Amino acid sequence: MINDPYKILGVMPSASDDEIKTAYKDLIRQYSGDSERIMEITNAYDAVMDQRRGGTEQSGGNSFAEVRRLLGYGSYNDAAAVLDQIQDRTAEWYFLNGSICYARGWLNDAYSSFEQACRMEPYNPEYNSALRHMKESQRGDMRGDPNEQGFGNGTRPVGGCSACDICNGLICADCCCECMGGDFIPCC
Repeated sequence: MINDPYKILGVMPSASDDEIKTAYKDLIRQYSGDSERIMEITNAYDAVMDQRRGGTEQSGGNSFAEVRRLLGYGSYNDAAAVLDQIQDRTAEWYFLNGSICYARGWLNDAYSSFEQACRMEPYNPEYNSALRHMKESQRGDMRGDPNEQGFGNGTRPVGGCSACDICNGLICADCCCECMGGDFIPCC
């Protein structure tokens, strides 16, 4: 699938983590309209970072990478199904669960999951960014009951807008990879 993730990212294997992250963010911005290229870049980045962490994604193995891939495609139900198969509830599990809930509009559940991820790994910048984003962007109007009509199928976007899947994709990308570089404000 990924022949040489360093080549895809345009960096040498000797590059620092910060250099790799910068290259990743630059490429994401450069290819923002090309979903296939974005997935290739994201998979390459994940492969490099997994390798640098010792080749593990905790007990989830490649399942966490699969959940992130599915989130990137907006396949929230599929992402949730893969995540549910992971037995060990690690900080990464809670973060990804929060990302799925957020994308579905289940804001209370998303907040709880992001908060749990931050409690488990308090110094993880990705988890802290997602929780901070929720705290800053919500005006006390947490909504999203998974039992409420329309929420269970994973098709209702954040904020109730029925037309803007772009906003969902950007919010998810912002939460998952911090590639937006700032606070995302939905257009709807």
